[in-house]
Amino acid sequence: QVQLVESGGGLVQAEGSLRLSCAAAGSVFVINAMGWYRQAPGKQRELVATITRGGTTNYADSVKGRFTISRENAKDTVYLHMNSLTPEDTAVYYCNARGYYSGYVAWGQGTQVTVLS
Repeated sequence: QVQLVESGGGLVQAEGSLRLSCAAAGSVFVINAMGWYRQAPGKQRELVATITRGGTTNYADSVKGRFTISRENAKDTVYLHMNSLTPEDTAVYYCNARGYYSGYVAWGQGTQVTVLS
């Protein structure tokens, strides 16, 4: 079993910053990509950013230039540094880990990020 434990969410004012962390625990499979997804009220879950074991990153257009994803492979930990936050960033943020084969996927419980206008 793989468990993803998220931390760092909270309430922040517009233009503020937050850093989310996600650590994998348990009998983890060999992880290739880790990333963050988010779901706002009344909207579908969407990709925020991903990063492969080799360091290749992918960002949603809406966060490009504002958010930075990074990871520590030895700790199976991924971070999301969020800058210049806006109310549109308000959502539940979910950590994701994916192995090298189809079906090897894990999700965190989600952490709430609320940005005040």
